[in-house]
Amino acid sequence: MKTMMNPGIAASAYALQQKMNSSPAPLLGKNEAAGGSFADILEATVGRAQEAGKKSDALAMRAAGGTPTDLVEVVTAVAESEAALESLVAVRDRVVAAYEEIMRMPI
Repeated sequence: MKTMMNPGIAASAYALQQKMNSSPAPLLGKNEAAGGSFADILEATVGRAQEAGKKSDALAMRAAGGTPTDLVEVVTAVAESEAALESLVAVRDRVVAAYEEIMRMPI
């Protein structure tokens, strides 16, 4: 049985993507914001991005393999993975910019 994406599913996926772009999920959990080293926070953020990517890959492979899968769930997982990766790249860019600024400081 071949499943085609209907306009309603596409519209809800687009709306979810727009919602994620307008108000991104916080990178820090409650415990991480209260304390902890930068390395711990960074490790947790990378871990969450990695888990989102694994979930997205698993759902996409199941859908591609013909296993009955809810396409909305697949699209949502892919959008969450994309948002996590974009957040991680933004953090990396800020860390690199801070390092470059520190290197330009006179001693």
